[in-house]
Amino acid sequence: MSAIRVLIVDDHPVVRQGVRSVLANHTDIQIVGESEDASALLTILESLEPDVVLVDIRLPGMNGIETTQRLKRDYPNVKVIVLTTYDDDDYLFGALRAGADGYLLKSASPQVLADSIRQVARGERLLSPNLVGKVMREFQDLAQDKARAASGLTDQELQVLRMIAAGATNKEIAEKVFWSEVTVKRKVQDILEKLGVANRAQAVAEAGKRGWL
Repeated sequence: MSAIRVLIVDDHPVVRQGVRSVLANHTDIQIVGESEDASALLTILESLEPDVVLVDIRLPGMNGIETTQRLKRDYPNVKVIVLTTYDDDDYLFGALRAGADGYLLKSASPQVLADSIRQVARGERLLSPNLVGKVMREFQDLAQDKARAASGLTDQELQVLRMIAAGATNKEIAEKVFWSEVTVKRKVQDILEKLGVANRAQAVAEAGKRGWL
């Protein structure tokens, strides 16, 4: 079986040399080239035919997210791992939306880096273990928003539901949102009907079960 061909894109020569050295002990992984930015990468990519490209997020010119997007559009068979020191949400979700096959922090051990390259080359997706929680929370939030939208509850009704869960009476809700008690009573009835429950306690229980509170 031929070695996995890897190309490194990072504007710091020390980082490129470091990646080269930690992967040198893995005979099934071959570093076929490196570049300091996206422009240099695109000029050598076709001739080097990498299987996996390691891309830093912060690059001069086209950043790592834009580079990933370009690679996945023009070279869909090339796998991309974003290798970075940054774990903030904007970079992480930006890279995933751009089509990155992996998102790995530079603090990862040499063995994790090598295994990650192997996983991605096999067609798997991966994240640094400490970033998995972030992605799971994001998908849970999206699922909850989708479920709430499907139920027909408005943001206003969800606000009322949360106040009910906190123990507020119709009068207290009315004072807080500047409605009449009659309006609050009607809103509460709308909420009960949309959730298919008989009373406030059941509404709170149902909302809790769906993760809206």
